[in-house]
Amino acid sequence: MDILRLLPARFRPRQKRVAVLRLHGVIGATRPGAAGLSDAALAPLIERAFTRGRPDAVALLINSPGGSPVQSSLIAARIRRLADEKRIPVHAFVEDVAASGGYWLACAADDIWADGTSIVGSIGVISAGFGLDGFIDRHGIQRRVHTAGGSKSFLDPFRPEKPEDVERLTRLLEDMHVSFRDWVTSRRGPKLAEGDLFTGEVWTGRQAIATGLIDGIGHAVPKLKALYGDKVAFIPYGQRRSLLRRIGAAFGSGLGTEAAEAIIAQAEERAIRARYGL
Repeated sequence: MDILRLLPARFRPRQKRVAVLRLHGVIGATRPGAAGLSDAALAPLIERAFTRGRPDAVALLINSPGGSPVQSSLIAARIRRLADEKRIPVHAFVEDVAASGGYWLACAADDIWADGTSIVGSIGVISAGFGLDGFIDRHGIQRRVHTAGGSKSFLDPFRPEKPEDVERLTRLLEDMHVSFRDWVTSRRGPKLAEGDLFTGEVWTGRQAIATGLIDGIGHAVPKLKALYGDKVAFIPYGQRRSLLRRIGAAFGSGLGTEAAEAIIAQAEERAIRARYGL
């Protein structure tokens, strides 16, 4: 017989509770109900995860190849602020990938765990695009751009690339890279191995242990039970698709702009994931 069950509720030991926040997708500014991760979309979920039901910890389930540096910084800062204010430990668990901005999010946690085959790292900044000036020349198309301000037109894909534009972009990327490096160092500094870990290289979970980018191999449920007991309660938090998107998915058909946006978002995510062989 469980004697504790005979006690009045106020005298029973409180069951441990862990809020589980799923961060899945490309990081970037999105409108409400759209796919992807942004500070505006996640703010209510993050706030509830840290405040509802007095959780003993928050677990981040991360599966993201990255995206916007700004949104990565905003989301991570929000998580860190609430963790410090509420004095709640945060644990990150990497699924397929926590690369670039995805790893930025992981560093908001007090410790990071991954599967042995997860992809981790890519501490760098990238800008990619296309040059279509040759294409429009061959088809007799003229590009007409008029500006007020010498730097207003920048890296126009329909004009030949200018060295000064590339130099300007490089300065911007390098400054963003400094912010990324500073964040990782501030969060993981004593754990990081010697050597340059900020080249944009990626590692498997098993390899990332030696670099200090993660704390070990571990999956969410067994690790959290080991930390908080077998009877720990998990409270899940995740983004919900809008009703319009759910209806469209149920009938297997698109609904105008909604369908086009969903296809584009999926293509963008696949392109980013392809960088890491996923």
